[in-house]
Amino acid sequence: MLLCIDTGNTNTVFAIWDGDSILGTWRASTEHQRTGDQYFVWLSTLMEAEGLKDVMIDEVVISSTVPRVVFNLRVLCDRYFGCRPLVVGKPECLLPVPPRVDEGVRPGPDRLANAAGAFDRHGGNIVVVDFGTATNFDVVAEDGAYVGGVIAPGVNLSLEALAAGAAALPHVDISQPAKVIGTDTVGCIQSGVFWGYSGLIEGLVARIKAEYGRDMKVIGTGGLAPLFAQGDIRFDTIEDDLTVHGLTVIHRFNKDNS
Repeated sequence: MLLCIDTGNTNTVFAIWDGDSILGTWRASTEHQRTGDQYFVWLSTLMEAEGLKDVMIDEVVISSTVPRVVFNLRVLCDRYFGCRPLVVGKPECLLPVPPRVDEGVRPGPDRLANAAGAFDRHGGNIVVVDFGTATNFDVVAEDGAYVGGVIAPGVNLSLEALAAGAAALPHVDISQPAKVIGTDTVGCIQSGVFWGYSGLIEGLVARIKAEYGRDMKVIGTGGLAPLFAQGDIRFDTIEDDLTVHGLTVIHRFNKDNS
């Protein structure tokens, strides 16, 4: 079985892939201090709770935007699964289509996985809007290459910065407000964040399409994608597992070309 690990700045997702479907998915906060032993205890406990105690993991693929986490994940793989993980972004990890960006630039492994997953499911000419710690816009060319994008501050990051920088403003949960004009502080903040980010996303997608010069599909992924799809944003589809699917595509490509 293949274990896919997608480590972001805020959360790390573990998913087990049997070659046809995802058997289980679990999420933990990203902490570089967590040891390989702690990862194993946590993961094996959740697998047992899901009835997956007897599943044997013998392959692992990792995407990590936090380099310090990778060492302990390697220890996890070596000690408990008896394998060397495939790490997206490392020279030994092949990509179905190499990215076309400025020389010397190394795109984030999550963006490479998004491109591979999106192209595998939908073909090329795609904008992936990934709601994470940052809000990433990943542009996938007709042949499946990652060709660049946009990085904006994430929604929750903006809320935290607002609460930290303005003493009189509270931290609020993001949701779609009933109206644009807020009549209390919470309503004002929710409106500013929800409709402000909706406008940001719509505007950037429109500019990307205009610069790219052809019709493009827009795919939303990440925890807040379904929420923002309730507004004015025109996603062609929402896919919660896009990054993990991209990891399975990259892993399969490496196996087929090893």
